[in-house]
Amino acid sequence: MDLDIGCSFAFGVPVATHAVMLFEPHSTDLQKVVDSRLEILGHAALPPSSTYVDSYGNRCRRITFNAGDANVEFMARVNVSEENDETLEDAELAPPEHLPDEVLYFLMPSRYCESDRLADLAWSTFGSIRSGWARVQSVCDWVHGRTEFQYGSSSPGYSALSVLDRRVGVCRDFTHLAIALCRAVNIPARYVFGYLPDIGVPDLGAEMDFCAWMEVFLGGRWFTFDPRNNQPRIGRVVIGRGRDAADVAMVTSFGQIEMVGMTVWAEIGSGASWNDPTRPGRNGPGLIR
Repeated sequence: MDLDIGCSFAFGVPVATHAVMLFEPHSTDLQKVVDSRLEILGHAALPPSSTYVDSYGNRCRRITFNAGDANVEFMARVNVSEENDETLEDAELAPPEHLPDEVLYFLMPSRYCESDRLADLAWSTFGSIRSGWARVQSVCDWVHGRTEFQYGSSSPGYSALSVLDRRVGVCRDFTHLAIALCRAVNIPARYVFGYLPDIGVPDLGAEMDFCAWMEVFLGGRWFTFDPRNNQPRIGRVVIGRGRDAADVAMVTSFGQIEMVGMTVWAEIGSGASWNDPTRPGRNGPGLIR
């Protein structure tokens, strides 16, 4: 099925500043970008942007913002599966010595996932559970059950240990804690963020945002787990993968930039043209014209 996805960012820029942004999805056999459009608007002329692919396979966009107000708006049509996230309950975990070199990296502690400091807790809580899918699901159940989702509860320094201590966070925090616990019991896990439409689930009326989840390496490949929602979902569109959120920041600025508005949308494709004023995101909140 086709999804219409997109986002808009409104910035205040005191002086000319270079930035790297992640908002463009991967294009693969599982999620194919059919068409896309990018607009960079502001009160001063802006130079062309450029892209590169980082070491994790993410498409990163470089933009130099001139001083003043600026807006970045991206929209795309992406073809994805109509099925829920794949489940394979008999997927087994390979011992570390049998893991591919590039996967072993995702057993290491990282900035927001202090797996080395959670080893005792992880082994005492999950060590007796059958290794593989059942153990990962137990980690997700545990994190989901003891952590309260609360907008505004996180911060740039909020890590897996913070979530463990305070028992509150947003989707990225649920994910960091689950990743750290998985790595602590030798399960390779990586951080993922992207678009997640409300398909096949109740609409709770909350404003849409980017979503974070994790992928774990079982049975020789990566599977999706979502400790925040803790259920298979339809229509995930991956923007970025990495060790944790530090590797896939939406905006990395080499100077001062203030974000004054952001809008995110993802829904089943309507077939509307890019210029249709009723299309999601067109002249939406935070958009500077």
